[in-house]
Amino acid sequence: MFFVLIFSFICFAQEKEPEFTLDVSAQTVPLPKIFKPSVDLSGRGFNRALSWPQALAAKEVLERWEKEVGFQGIYRLQYNLWEINEFAKDKNLQSQLLNNYEEIIQKITEAGGVVILDIFGTPAGLGKVLDKKSAPVDLKAFKELVKGYIRNLSCNKRYNIWYEVWSTPDSDDFFIGREQEYLNMYRAIAEGIKELEAETKVYIPLGGPAVSWWFMNLERNTSATPGRSLIYDLIKFCCRYKLPLDFITWHAYSSDPEADKEITVYKKPYIELIRDWLSYFHFDRNTPLIIDEWNFDRQANVLPERSEKSHICASYVLARLKNMWEAGLDAQLYFCLEDFQTNKEGIVRNVGIFWFGKETTSYEGGPKSIYNTFRMLNNLGPEMYVIPKLNDAFIGIIATKAQDSYTILVYNYIDPEIVRSYLSRNIAGLKEGERKVILSLIKTNRLEKIMNRQLDIAKLRANNRIKSLLRKALELNEQALKFMNSSRTIRLSIKNLKENYLFQRYTVDANCSQNCEFVPAAEKEIGTSEPYQETLVLDPYSLNLVVLKKKPPQAESINLEAGETKKATEPLTEPTPDKTPETQSETKK
Repeated sequence: MFFVLIFSFICFAQEKEPEFTLDVSAQTVPLPKIFKPSVDLSGRGFNRALSWPQALAAKEVLERWEKEVGFQGIYRLQYNLWEINEFAKDKNLQSQLLNNYEEIIQKITEAGGVVILDIFGTPAGLGKVLDKKSAPVDLKAFKELVKGYIRNLSCNKRYNIWYEVWSTPDSDDFFIGREQEYLNMYRAIAEGIKELEAETKVYIPLGGPAVSWWFMNLERNTSATPGRSLIYDLIKFCCRYKLPLDFITWHAYSSDPEADKEITVYKKPYIELIRDWLSYFHFDRNTPLIIDEWNFDRQANVLPERSEKSHICASYVLARLKNMWEAGLDAQLYFCLEDFQTNKEGIVRNVGIFWFGKETTSYEGGPKSIYNTFRMLNNLGPEMYVIPKLNDAFIGIIATKAQDSYTILVYNYIDPEIVRSYLSRNIAGLKEGERKVILSLIKTNRLEKIMNRQLDIAKLRANNRIKSLLRKALELNEQALKFMNSSRTIRLSIKNLKENYLFQRYTVDANCSQNCEFVPAAEKEIGTSEPYQETLVLDPYSLNLVVLKKKPPQAESINLEAGETKKATEPLTEPTPDKTPETQSETKK
């Protein structure tokens, strides 16, 4: 009986669900900018109106985003020089196209946001080949062309723009050329900007290289040799020629919420490694590091997790953002605002926050449940509580406060590729021989047998470090399999509430995939019981936003007809987002 009781106690301890206590009187820090809704505004890849930028999401989508979320964050926009040049013989059409670009840039600037304008598409006649993906061959003409656009937008109009040189130059699908040709193109634009800054005294941020992963180069590099990456070469190149490098960008598509905590061969996270490179080549160690494209990804263009099961992607968004902040990233841009389909290139990708219908003469589309994740982020207060990380691989919490409200955002995300994700984050930190053992296990399907407990880790011909790594992967895998199909609970305790509050809970879960209303799933009034406790049921791949808004003073209103007095309270409204975020350009000024 004694051993049975001991075993029961151990099982109970292992099954204990997480608890979270928030002391609302605790110290806070300003909400990191990485939690502000920030998105690449791409979509469709084709629009019937020739004067509308073809890589830009539909106007109806932009208008809805502006109304319900706003443009206070960072927004990326592809500035397609090839497309603009195609209308050189029709000045009226070209002018309309440029005005449409400028209109959205102006709206973002006026809202206090930042535009990352991606310079892309070599115009016909300036490239090595007749292709918008071509490296420019006439660098002098290319420099003057880009310089003219920057002069108008940044010097004359004073829009808040950071210029990014190209996108995914490591892929033949986006760049036809060699690494040195990319660097020469960057130098041409950088020298044009230096001339404009000297002439106008206006600070104009420039950066890149927007590669498909932080360690990539044009020769398909791996994380085992980070010193060969295009990011490293660009930092070194800019140091040599005294060129501006005001921010660094790359893409990071994954299903792993902790992808940005990858360990390198130097036994340190890759974010720290890039900052070491900056310091070594005499750049500011705190130069902004930005993931300018990311999304839930399992190496497929069309995924149910981004469509009929979009609640999975919705929960991933928050889990990834929390880990980006913990990893030390400065900013991020989710890719992208709208799906791609029915375009001339035949690209079909359901990566958008919004879907749209095929072959329609008028706009037909709407938001996926992912959209409500960004609306939840928009409800976060300007001050964030720095809370200890939960001892849980799947559940995470963000808590903030505003002048008269508190918000608690809870996610439950389970990585469907958790074993590969965990090994990928740690494999570069192994010795070369150890990496070969892990790769051999994957290629021979023995890893799958280990995860199914058909092969005993203890009997492997491997050292203790590899066995320890595999045991942790096995533990995570078995937890993930369990929690993918079962709900969990978390008990919230809130201390030092001094007033009465209106309680609202918003939810994103499997009950809605698209056109989901952003309305409370639960609503009530709560008093000042100490502490206030609430138990939340967390379905797999779900989000819960709890808003506590201070109950306004009760006002006496008189019903003159009945001669009665009744109590009136104000309705609960969403917190107003901060419309004046500090930008890098303002800091330098």
